[in-house]
Amino acid sequence: MPDARPAAPTLSCVMPAYNEAAALPQVVPAVLSALRALAARVELIVIDDGSRDDTAAVAERLAAEHPELVLIRLSRNFGKEAALSAGLDAARGDAVVMMDADGQHPLPLLQLMLQEWKHGADVVYTVRRSRADQSALYRRLAAAFYGLVNWGGRVRVPADAGDYRLLDRRVVEALKALPERHRFMKGLYAWVGFHSVALDYEPLPRLAGHSHYGVSGALRLGTTGLLAFSATPLRLLGALGVLLALLALGYGGWVIVEYFWLGIDVPGYATIVAGMMFLSGVQLMSIGLLSEYVARIYDEVKQRPLYLVAGRSGQGLAPPAEAPPGTQAP
Repeated sequence: MPDARPAAPTLSCVMPAYNEAAALPQVVPAVLSALRALAARVELIVIDDGSRDDTAAVAERLAAEHPELVLIRLSRNFGKEAALSAGLDAARGDAVVMMDADGQHPLPLLQLMLQEWKHGADVVYTVRRSRADQSALYRRLAAAFYGLVNWGGRVRVPADAGDYRLLDRRVVEALKALPERHRFMKGLYAWVGFHSVALDYEPLPRLAGHSHYGVSGALRLGTTGLLAFSATPLRLLGALGVLLALLALGYGGWVIVEYFWLGIDVPGYATIVAGMMFLSGVQLMSIGLLSEYVARIYDEVKQRPLYLVAGRSGQGLAPPAEAPPGTQAP
């Protein structure tokens, strides 16, 4: 039986923002209006992830107009995964919604998410119906990534699932307990488990500006996710090593047969050079991949905070506790 939900739940919304000064004046009132229609007590937490425009100033003005709005300013740009974690640390609601600040997430889905949560779902996540608005290269890279990260893994990351989702309070607490610094949130959502429900959606056009998340950003995040949630690259290198060893043994046997039984004298200079270059490339690639894993281990060992808070304003569901600048994530 699912846990009983509160009769009058509180609702938090976490919204990372990076250079979204033009979109926030439209997005914030619309989101707050949608939240107020669903719960009596709500809060919208905007995390300014080191924006270079007037995002913080615009959010400050909006916070003065809307007491439910909380602005958390990070000391620099830590990336969307860290900003999401900062929002989860600050959220106090019984249910927490995560969404982007560009207006591409349809607000009518909030009611469906809350209904699924009231019916027992701990996680309600959205899945894109299509990637037609993205380049063919991006679509191929995304398909390859999900294939690799889910290949042979015990935890399956839903393909095409986005950050637009609702989390129950106990899921939020489980995510806050995870200490890793290189965070791939979609993988962490899947790792903590709990009862999950998927809703499909079609993203809306951006209200203003342009996307700051391109192929290079996707590659960086994909690399983090792949190395954090899969040993597939190491297994593939091991399989490649076995295959090359078998090919080398087979070729060596064939050269012996040619020399002693067929009388063919093969100088082999070109073969040796090509083989050395190929194997050197494989070795360097293997060392580079191992270095990526080791670098992440090194970062985890240093125990640096995931993010630093430069300031906070607004009330939200409750006044914030006094804390010095540079709050460390738990």
